[in-house]
Amino acid sequence: MKNLIALAAVAALTATVTFAPQPALADNGRIAAGVIGGLAVGAVVGSQINRNHDGPRYRNRAYARDCYIERRDYEDRYGRLHVRKVRVCN
Repeated sequence: MKNLIALAAVAALTATVTFAPQPALADNGRIAAGVIGGLAVGAVVGSQINRNHDGPRYRNRAYARDCYIERRDYEDRYGRLHVRKVRVCN
């Protein structure tokens, strides 16, 4: 999936540079706006690509089971609620 997105980004950049050449002038900050917009879009796309919904998954070698980390609420003896991470293996 990442390779496809990278390929699409390179293709879009190549098409933009090839078909719409502009002289390098700083007319009313258009270049700065383009750079800032490009950095913002890159940050959003990068964070969405790197997103992990289920938490880290790994395989327990000793038993060859799928394990993952899950957040669970628990109440201590004083009645306060806490969240702890628990390893769950299926």
